[in-house]
Formats: sequence, C-alpha cells, structure tokens
Amino acid sequence: MTHPKFWGQSLNAIRKTVLLTLCLLPITISAAPSVTSIQASTASNSRQSDSQTQDMQRDRLAEALANEWGITPQEFTRYQTLMQGPRGIYSPGLDPLTALGIEARTDEERRRYAELQVQAERQRIDKELAYQRAYDAATARMYPGEKVIQLNASPASIPSSRNSVMLGNGRLAVFVKDDCAPCITQVQGLQAKKTTFDLYFVGSQGNDERIRRWAILAGIEPDNVRSRQITLNHDQGRWLRLGLGGDLPAAVQEVNGQWLRQ
Repeated sequence: MTHPKFWGQSLNAIRKTVLLTLCLLPITISAAPSVTSIQASTASNSRQSDSQTQDMQRDRLAEALANEWGITPQEFTRYQTLMQGPRGIYSPGLDPLTALGIEARTDEERRRYAELQVQAERQRIDKELAYQRAYDAATARMYPGEKVIQLNASPASIPSSRNSVMLGNGRLAVFVKDDCAPCITQVQGLQAKKTTFDLYFVGSQGNDERIRRWAILAGIEPDNVRSRQITLNHDQGRWLRLGLGGDLPAAVQEVNGQWLRQ
C-alpha cells in the first residue's frame, strides 16, 4: 500500500509541472508575433530602400536630361508634367524647350526658352552639317562625281518664256523658306506619304549649300532626291510670279491650266 506521504509529494510535483507549463505558454505565444513583426519591418525597410534608390536614379536621369537642354531639373519635371496633359495630346513628341516656351508663364520665360532653343538648334545644325560634310567627302572618294543631296532643276517646271510662270507636269510644287517650322512639317508629311513633288526654296539667293542644309534639317532622304521623287530647286522668283499670296509653305498644282493651292 502506497504511503500517503508519497501521494502528497506526487501531487505537489504534478502541480508544479502544470504551473510551469502554464507559465511558459504565454511566453511562447507572445514570442511568435515578435518574429513576424521583425520580418515585416525588414521587408518594409527593404521596400523603402528600393523606392529611395529608384527615386535617386530617376532624379539623376532628370538632371542629366535637363543639362542636355540647358534647363534645371525642376524645369524638366515641369516639361514632363506638361506633356502628360493637353499639350502632350496637341503636340506629341515636343522637345522640352518648345513645350516650355509655348506654355511659358511670362514674357521673360518665353524669351529665355526661345534663346535657348536658338542656341540648341545652332549646335544641332553645326553637328549635322559637320557630319554631312564628312559623309559627302566619303561619298566623293567612294563614288566620284555623285553628291549625297543633288540639287536639280525640274525641266518641266522651268518657264519657257518670260510670260510663262511655270509649266505643269502633274507633280506637286511645294514652296518653302528658311526658319519655317510648318514648312519642314509639311515636307516631312509629304515624304512619309511617298508623294512625288518639286520643292522650291524661296529666298535661297542661289546658294546651293543653303538648300542642302535645309534638306538635312527637314530629313529629306537622299535616295528620294536621287530617284527624283523629290527635286530640290531654287525658287528664282517663281512664287512671286504665281501671285497666289499667303504664307509659306504652299503646295500648289496646275489644274486646267491654272495653279492652285492644294
């Protein structure tokens, strides 16, 4: 028979074990959220760090692009905002200086952007002409006697007498001038549509290089000139003799013996 004292000691041991287990349970349960919290905090810090890195990279890119155009990062950011609004819909692909100039808030701002654009255009033209001269020189070495962009007079459209203004040949005649953005836009559009036309440069003063420079700026393809899909000509007073009036560019075509704007 088991002694009562033994049972008393056993019960005491069981009580201590139960109490110890109950004491440990809250500690185990409360420890789990702490680990989860640490993991969540680490993930949040990682995301925040990645976001900060992306922001820094975006800021550096904006600063580099702003420097390319001679404006501040803040101005470049404003340009991006403008192009996300109505201006971007009206004029997609507009460069920063033009967009900021059009949307200038003051006369001083408008004047500054205009001056910056003149400088940028001059630098671009100088670079393109320098490369064009190098390209022409290479062509002259490799294909003697052949020019990259060859000016030509369209025989059918040369006046046969002083009383004749132009003789129609079924082709479109396009009159353009220097410092005329709409002129470039129209010529680019006609070329994109593969329209055959004779281009007449008003005010060229017989300077071939001036027309070649303009053709480069307008993006006229040398192959189109070689194939005579597009001909490049000095105006030589034709536009005035037509007497049609109005601003340039002007696309005209002979209809029943009369030249009309198209």
